[in-house]
Amino acid sequence: MFNIPSLSSDILALSFDAKSSPSLDLHLPELAAASHSQGWGLGWYPDDQSSAMVTKDPGARSKKVPVASITDWGSFRSTVFFCKVRGAENGYGHADAQPFARSFAGRDWLFMHNGDLEKPELEKLHGTRLRMMEPLGSTDSELAFCNLLTQVQETNARRIADVDAGLWLEWFQRFDRLGSSDMYISDGESILVFHGSKSPKNLYYSRVQPPDNKETLSSPAVDLSLNDPRDNYRSALIVSSSPFNQREWVTMEAAQLIIIRRSVIVWNSHQDSDTKLLPVNTPAKPWPASPARLQQAPQQETPTQIQGEQAQVMVLNARSVIQTLSGHPLHYRMYEVIHATEYEYENPVEHSTHTFRLQPTDDWMQQVENSKLTISSPMEDTHYEDVFGNQVMHAVISKPYKRLAVTATSMVKVYALPPDDHNSARRQTTIPLVWMPWQRQMMTPYLLPEELPESQLTELTEYAMSFVQRNDYHLMKTIKDVNLSIFRDFEYATGSTLINTSPFTVYASRKGVCQDFANLFICLMRLLGIPARYRMGYIYTGKTYDNKVQSDASHAWAEVYLPYVGWRGFDPTNGCVAGQDHIRVAAGRNYRDATPTAGTIYKGGGKEILEVAVQIREVFMEPTY
Repeated sequence: MFNIPSLSSDILALSFDAKSSPSLDLHLPELAAASHSQGWGLGWYPDDQSSAMVTKDPGARSKKVPVASITDWGSFRSTVFFCKVRGAENGYGHADAQPFARSFAGRDWLFMHNGDLEKPELEKLHGTRLRMMEPLGSTDSELAFCNLLTQVQETNARRIADVDAGLWLEWFQRFDRLGSSDMYISDGESILVFHGSKSPKNLYYSRVQPPDNKETLSSPAVDLSLNDPRDNYRSALIVSSSPFNQREWVTMEAAQLIIIRRSVIVWNSHQDSDTKLLPVNTPAKPWPASPARLQQAPQQETPTQIQGEQAQVMVLNARSVIQTLSGHPLHYRMYEVIHATEYEYENPVEHSTHTFRLQPTDDWMQQVENSKLTISSPMEDTHYEDVFGNQVMHAVISKPYKRLAVTATSMVKVYALPPDDHNSARRQTTIPLVWMPWQRQMMTPYLLPEELPESQLTELTEYAMSFVQRNDYHLMKTIKDVNLSIFRDFEYATGSTLINTSPFTVYASRKGVCQDFANLFICLMRLLGIPARYRMGYIYTGKTYDNKVQSDASHAWAEVYLPYVGWRGFDPTNGCVAGQDHIRVAAGRNYRDATPTAGTIYKGGGKEILEVAVQIREVFMEPTY
């Protein structure tokens, strides 16, 4: 529990990943006629439009406030909500009550302040600014709001995201020198929260997400619940000066600024503060480099002369590239992979057929030095390449057996590649992607989401679009955000799902295993018009990768196709981009197309016991120069 100082005002901000209708019950004790008024105010963006609605009563004396009727409005639905409770002084009118709203740059902005600033010094700071930014009331809070909008105007920005976060921090720090300055500001897309160093009251934040978003949260200022049936799967980030008595809360530090968008902290001035409860949109730390053999530099060819001009020589074999454009050396890593599967049956199996996809992929990014498959029973086998390019062996076993052991052993090189250059004009950087008709025709199997009820697809589409809107429709930022959010928001829980568990079930329960997270990622990508496929393989964790999942079994992740780039892998189970730790084996539309082993028993068998073990060893070679 937190110690809550006695102050007249409380400020609350809510940021949802998609449109929501929270239920708010403000705690306003009924007062005598001669006592100080309580006051309250609400601000939100109806139907998530750029125009805000504000309702407030600076002279409230009764605990009977029309909040319940407000929250029943059809227009009480937004991704951003501001609320101030017990926030008015004697003599305050509507012009002085918070939250404040001001139209600027084609949208309404909302602002709240809890504290007191030295108004004479603030007036000097504001100076003779634009008249359109003059306050309507007489409070220091509204003057600070006008000053912030003036600063935005002078930078030629139109949104919060257009201004560098460091510059926002500088503007708030100026107020911090003038008094207590807990401030919230929103443009309907983002929310900035600043906790002043002189504030007598703390600010706290926490994140609520399914399935733990059903409980009513209570604080001395307000009761909050998400009881609208449309909001069963909503995530919310809550910032409050009065912490709720449920859940864990992070206490903001002095002079800390956070920027929130669609229920996620996208920037934090105190990155080392305790954010374990919350996803923060920052790049993952690079993995430590492993010793590996350097590729030998190819002998430089003398450029040929064509019609008196020097020809440009391009290296087409990616394995021959030994360094990035910045000069960083590229290594390959070699692995020995042993995948052992053993079946035991209660009764002899007299006839069965099997399909094995256990040979790693051999292409420009990965090279198979050798690969062999050992099966304990005699069989008739057929080798072929399936329609997805996977190497497959089909086996027919007609001799009875009670135990069947299948062992695949491979030696694989995985090459390091330079980072993709997305600056080319043809390499699209925004959503939606533009496809030529023939490209869309070829990618149709990877663009069709799983057949689910329309209500479930609608919910998943809203969830997918929350990432797009949070990242300003930027393609790569959206993909990486989805990848990282599944890693941070979903629990890896062995045995919580089945092979046929749908992406929506995983989304609703917020738990699963690597196959489930890959399927959910693929579904979200396809709903956004981004081709995605299922990838089966292995991940090497080693001694320094204890936090990585799936080192002792086959692993699953997803790949997306980017125009004029190609297929690129993303691992939502570990929140990383597929790299040299990932050994690719098979790919397809879904798990069934890429399963490592499958079979049918036509006679015999009975009860089955299955054991699978995977061993991955990195092979180090002495460098040769």
